[in-house]
Amino acid sequence: MMKLEGVAAFVAVADAGSISEAARRMGLAKSVVSERVTELERLLGASLMQRTTRKLTLTGEGELFLERARRILRETVEAQAEIAERRGSLSGPLRLAGPIGFGMLHLGRMLNSFLAAHPDIDLSVDLDDKFVDVAADGYDAVIRHGPIQDSRLIAKRLASSRRVLVAAPSYLERHGTPASLEELGHACAILYSNRSADWRFSSGEGETILRPRSCLRVNNGIVMRDAAIAGLGIALLPTFFMYKQLASGVLRQVEVGAEAEGAELYIAYPRNRSASAKVAALTDWLRGAIGAPAYWDRG
Repeated sequence: MMKLEGVAAFVAVADAGSISEAARRMGLAKSVVSERVTELERLLGASLMQRTTRKLTLTGEGELFLERARRILRETVEAQAEIAERRGSLSGPLRLAGPIGFGMLHLGRMLNSFLAAHPDIDLSVDLDDKFVDVAADGYDAVIRHGPIQDSRLIAKRLASSRRVLVAAPSYLERHGTPASLEELGHACAILYSNRSADWRFSSGEGETILRPRSCLRVNNGIVMRDAAIAGLGIALLPTFFMYKQLASGVLRQVEVGAEAEGAELYIAYPRNRSASAKVAALTDWLRGAIGAPAYWDRG
């Protein structure tokens, strides 16, 4: 019968690129790791690795088995965590993805307090402003600002998000303050490059779409905020990026008689997996930490 310790040794060697390095990472003797891999090969009836004095490479059978071996280890850990959850404790791995700006400004602090309350959770967080493929990339959940259009995901709302136009006093003094959508159309815009450059507004006259002239395109909200503070142009940003700068007067809100399209902040997880107790607990924790209305929109 195939032993789990042999599977773990094989994956460790494949990841480390050598038996000695795998042994170091696992805290075992090199001979023990080698014996476990050899025993696994004997049980499978196939050579998984080609060993030379200079390097170690996987055979075709080894490449094929590696994917399944990773899955075996992952499902074993998940099964252990599920049993722990049934006993009332949260433990085991939790892999999360989220946007860079929101992660740096808000999510990190919330996750720190979440881990302090649940120290047995092994949390891994990847921050990226591009939309990751949650189901394919092996994430347990993802934080997203904007619509969830992937039918493979189940989305839970965390908070509403307002977008407002902001600019530095220096920019407004040089170029004037737009007072209408028509005047806004002539302004210099700092645009988010990972999404359509359209600016959408609603008023008593219906919806209006503007395609402003760009002075900067960038895929990060913090950089957009800082460009606005530097006086480069007008930015349309969620309030969670610059509520402190608005309060201090470093940035000013530009009122044009129409409200910018808002967005929702979601946590989403793959539809083909039931929501784990860890994801459910994290969802409740984030909702409580953000509040309703969100703390960045109070006052």
